[in-house]
Amino acid sequence: MSTLSVPLSDDMLKSLKAIVTQGIAPNMAEAVRQAIRKYLEDQAVEAVLRAEKEPDLKGDLRSLAKKL
Repeated sequence: MSTLSVPLSDDMLKSLKAIVTQGIAPNMAEAVRQAIRKYLEDQAVEAVLRAEKEPDLKGDLRSLAKKL
């Protein structure tokens, strides 16, 4: 496992400490890990939703080329 040093604003640090105090995470490092996992999961969901909105390219190649 690698270590990363990241400057945080006072508000972000205060929020991290509150997460630990509330028992949401056992320590600040785990709170950050949880946040990163959640971010990555959200990005994956967004990618799927964007892919679902892409045009359907089924059918005759010539008629599809005309659409482009």
